[in-house]
Amino acid sequence: MNKLEQKILQDGIVLNENVLKVDSFLNHQVDPQLMWEIGKLFVERFEGSRITKILTLESSGIAPAVMAALQLDVPLIFARKRKSLTLKDDLYTESVYSFTKQEVSEVSVSRKFLSAGDRVLIIDDFLANGDAALGMAGIVKQAEAEVVGIGIVIEKTFQPGRGKLIDLGYKVESLARIKSLEGGQVAFAEH
Repeated sequence: MNKLEQKILQDGIVLNENVLKVDSFLNHQVDPQLMWEIGKLFVERFEGSRITKILTLESSGIAPAVMAALQLDVPLIFARKRKSLTLKDDLYTESVYSFTKQEVSEVSVSRKFLSAGDRVLIIDDFLANGDAALGMAGIVKQAEAEVVGIGIVIEKTFQPGRGKLIDLGYKVESLARIKSLEGGQVAFAEH
């Protein structure tokens, strides 16, 4: 069992059969040592991919993505969920449904940060139905860049996200794979 799985068992809270709360180390408060280790694992899993940029979605994907970007010495871009006075023109935009929030958000990346020829690693905190990863892949496609892979911190294997991404030809690497949250217990899938 890896450190991430141990942390999930120790500090994760099962809210129901579909939702795992990990706000004590990933989604609200961040465990920087664990994020450093997670970044290292993503670097290992995508070794040789010639990554030029990492893309994540604000805000929960930022901590693991920045650690991977730091170790790869490449820029990190995070797709913004809300437009602001400084981010309103010349954008790549996709609609993304959030399983946890049960709402659709418009996510955007400035065109000046993604270019044709970029080799992009997408990193996200959770994989459930795959909508966030698909939205980010759509942004990369609009830029005529290439998705070299999708790194997921925690995957819920009982939801269809992985299948959707694999069917589209994406390489998916998940660090913790949960097969069930039934009975308030976390059960991990085999790697």
